[in-house]
Amino acid sequence: MKILMVLTSHDMLGDTGRKTGFWLEELAAPYYVFKDAGAVITLASPNGGQPPLDPKSNEPSSQTDQTRRFEADAAATAQLATTVRLDSVSQADFDTVFYPGGHGPLWDLAEDRTSIKLIQSFVEAGKPVALVCHAPGVLRHVEMSDGQALVAGKKVTGFANTEEAGVGLTDIVPFLVEDELKAKGGLYSKGADWGSYVVEDGLLITGQNPASSGAAASALLKQLAASAI
Repeated sequence: MKILMVLTSHDMLGDTGRKTGFWLEELAAPYYVFKDAGAVITLASPNGGQPPLDPKSNEPSSQTDQTRRFEADAAATAQLATTVRLDSVSQADFDTVFYPGGHGPLWDLAEDRTSIKLIQSFVEAGKPVALVCHAPGVLRHVEMSDGQALVAGKKVTGFANTEEAGVGLTDIVPFLVEDELKAKGGLYSKGADWGSYVVEDGLLITGQNPASSGAAASALLKQLAASAI
């Protein structure tokens, strides 16, 4: 089982001068769901190398057992420091792809033609894709070969407007994930703010927020297991 995980390379929160990047829990929790299941994991990012970590995601209030495990795992941190360039990977080499969030993807991956084509190729090959928190926003330009938005008519979730307001970034982000998914025809739903909530619709798996990342990864593994039967 070969799993691709795609991280952001974007490190600035608009023009605020504050740092952003990927959210550590959204990498760490799925990473160990996959690793403990025996998967071979490849980490990729648009620029390759060390992707930027949102510093807030490593503050004590945001740490979890899985983030602490990741930070103490020399092999994992070494892999993170040497992500491969996104334009060097091929859908054919993987069984599935998982996108952790953080605010960074709203700026780079959402507009990245390589990422857009990659997601399209996974779905058209009948392979499941999973995205969590802000990462469902990277679906905004993904269309199928018939020109229809991937999320159109699909049940989806992602970082809620109320959660974005809760972190005070509604007017900073380039777009709101909830609004964009709805605008593209997605059948958006949400659970309680900051609680685990995962939605599956065919090959598309989305999680609402950091707390949903492990559950989204588990849902992805179940799909892979079912397709292997």
